[in-house]
Amino acid sequence: MMTVQFTCKHCGSSVHVYPEVSAHKIQCDVCQTEQEVKFDHNHEEGILKDCPSCERKDFYSQKDFNRKLGVILFVSAAIISTVLLYFGINPLWYLSTFVFLYALDFFLFRRLQVIAICYKCQTIFRNVKNIEEIPGFNHEMNDRIIYSDHNFHGKPLDH
Repeated sequence: MMTVQFTCKHCGSSVHVYPEVSAHKIQCDVCQTEQEVKFDHNHEEGILKDCPSCERKDFYSQKDFNRKLGVILFVSAAIISTVLLYFGINPLWYLSTFVFLYALDFFLFRRLQVIAICYKCQTIFRNVKNIEEIPGFNHEMNDRIIYSDHNFHGKPLDH
């Protein structure tokens, strides 16, 4: 079953829900703010055609990896290799930290599922049945949607 992760417009907390046609509002567990949503039968079936929060049809897909964890891993490897380099340890040891990081990244890349994210409101959709139809992230589309409120109506940017 598809799960939807909204961001509270008041406090920025995550609100996780299962789509139900009968649900017209969600409530933040932290600040109790309500937000209107529009689920349809496609959402209940796990098919993503439009966003229940902003009603846009522009989505991108990516691996479901915590960005903060990724930054922490990279910074840790950089600090460890710098300390090893400073103390004059064999170069193979400090380079091995990045090889280890690459191997961990490769392992996680193969294991993590793909999620869909709305360009406009950053709502996250997991377990989407039609995930193959959703293209990867496009920087130009993102900039046009975020900065000029352009609506692509679910069509990918062509050049």
